[in-house]
Amino acid sequence: MATEEFSGEFPDSLAEALAGVQRTIRRRLRRTAPAAPLLGAQGELLRLVVDRPGIRVSDAAEELWLAGNSVSTLVNQLVLAGCLRRADDPADRRSTLLLPTPAGEARLLRWRSRRAALVRDHVARLTDEEREALAAALPALRSLARHLHEETPPP
Repeated sequence: MATEEFSGEFPDSLAEALAGVQRTIRRRLRRTAPAAPLLGAQGELLRLVVDRPGIRVSDAAEELWLAGNSVSTLVNQLVLAGCLRRADDPADRRSTLLLPTPAGEARLLRWRSRRAALVRDHVARLTDEEREALAAALPALRSLARHLHEETPPP
């Protein structure tokens, strides 16, 4: 595709397709969730803390592009749900470190397993050519996500 073609319908079509896939996955998983589902931002914060245990609240806010007080509210909700715990930062007593609980890790693992099974089942329904096209697009999609993340200033 020529560069001029990327300024037309393509960006909107790509954004719509990605959003549609994510929205459908989220809705399908919520419908069959064994427990009350986490809200989108709660799930994002839990994923971040499981992937980066000991992250500071301020760093989580920056990573998720949320205001610090919004992350603090999410932390309170996830602590009450038994998914996260707070710890004092030994390097700076004014900072709080976030750590997943075993229940939070297990909940995220179950969600990731259910998501993988859902996507695997539906990818299996695609043609070989469609699966190959999706696999070939993964590096470009990861690069796009990285560029979007790097160029968007947090609130």
